Amino acid sequence: MATHPDTLRARLEDRADLLEATRLRYRALRGMLTAFFWKDRVRAQYELLLEVARAQPEVDATLAALKRRAAAEGWPEQSAPLKLMREVERLREAVEHAAFKRLPVEARPATLGEALLKLEETVLEAGPLLGRHTWARAVELLPRNLPELRAACAAAEVFEQVFKRPAPEGQFPFTVEEAEALQRALPLAEAALAALWQRLEHFDTRGQVKRFLEARVSRAPQRVPRSGPELLLHAAFWRGVAWARLRALLEARLDPVVPLDAEVPALLVWLAAREARLGRAVVSGEVARPGGAVQAQGSGNGASSGGVAPFDASFAPGAVQGLAGGEARHGGGSAHSSFADPAATGRLLGVDVDASGDVRLPACEAFGEGRAGLFELAARLAVLSRERPVGAWDEETAWARLWNAARRARDEQGPDVERLRDALRLFILLRGQGQTPARLFSPERVQVPTADADADAGLDGMDLPSLVHAARAAAWRGR
Repeated sequence: MATHPDTLRARLEDRADLLEATRLRYRALRGMLTAFFWKDRVRAQYELLLEVARAQPEVDATLAALKRRAAAEGWPEQSAPLKLMREVERLREAVEHAAFKRLPVEARPATLGEALLKLEETVLEAGPLLGRHTWARAVELLPRNLPELRAACAAAEVFEQVFKRPAPEGQFPFTVEEAEALQRALPLAEAALAALWQRLEHFDTRGQVKRFLEARVSRAPQRVPRSGPELLLHAAFWRGVAWARLRALLEARLDPVVPLDAEVPALLVWLAAREARLGRAVVSGEVARPGGAVQAQGSGNGASSGGVAPFDASFAPGAVQGLAGGEARHGGGSAHSSFADPAATGRLLGVDVDASGDVRLPACEAFGEGRAGLFELAARLAVLSRERPVGAWDEETAWARLWNAARRARDEQGPDVERLRDALRLFILLRGQGQTPARLFSPERVQVPTADADADAGLDGMDLPSLVHAARAAAWRGR
């Protein structure tokens, strides 16, 4: 029994919208490919070509499914959904014929989607016509809807909203939530921008467009980016700003250890959580205090609930809503504003938290157990170089944690280890004198009294745990 036509469109559900949009795209694409100056038409509409190619597998699957359903349910031939499906099939055949006609016989792929992508390569490799400017060529090579460009823009939005605002003096410049977003955005930006530059090298064989854009990467954007080259420059600029700020931040917190670029994303959440425990981190517009208390900054105009939305690599510019506007700059309480529950913190951040609530750095894909201990040791040395622990109990706990980090890193080798050993030996030579200022490991105090010039004769062969133990003993003897 035939189904009533009034119910057919309801049965198509969202597939009707897909077919109607495809019909419009096919009509425009057919006109482009059958025109006499078809390459000029394609150059002006690269985005349409990519949209059709990207949606083609879904369109083919939808047409096949609807044909089977129409045959099984006996849809009337004159029904609007069936007419729509037939028209889309005819337009698809026309587009496929025109696309294959423009390609050499030996270069024709099996599917329409692959043929459209191959057509794009053919037009780009042919180069521009005489008299075209470099910027126009860049617009041709970088359509706005390139997946790599969309990913780079999503990462750049995170960088801009974290590093555009001024960091409070003496505070960690971003929250734990923002550190999680940065952890995902950094590798995404590297991969996306590398693919975009490689695309320019492939199609712009003379290298003019790439050199033209690279000369402008360091310029701050003056307006909202709209074209593909503007989006690339915007993303590359904020990627550079992010790395410059992060390197300065890591140098202040981990000196003398220098992390590799591949290790930086894995360190950000740990550092943000650790600084929040120490009461030196900005938490959604507020300042964390030791023990989980939070004190609002400024006039307390944060009424909205803060937080960063889960990062999605498919977002286009404007889609990272959790970091946008007031939520990132003036938001109220955050999901990480309190670290009163160490176990919950560890589950949430993917970091290790011991019974005392100390945030520890676990091994990960970027570095192993020994390297993680080396970063912990450097961070604890940096803290001790800035200020003494308050009270005998806190000082003893600080030395115990320093020793535990040294035990994790005892098997590590390399220049980072040697620089840490030099810092520990310097403190031992200074003997932790009572008048020693807060900067226990300050390079300015490298001048050792002559009477103690040979005091480090037995320190050269010590490993990191032994040096930490000797430094602790020297500190207590110097009281």
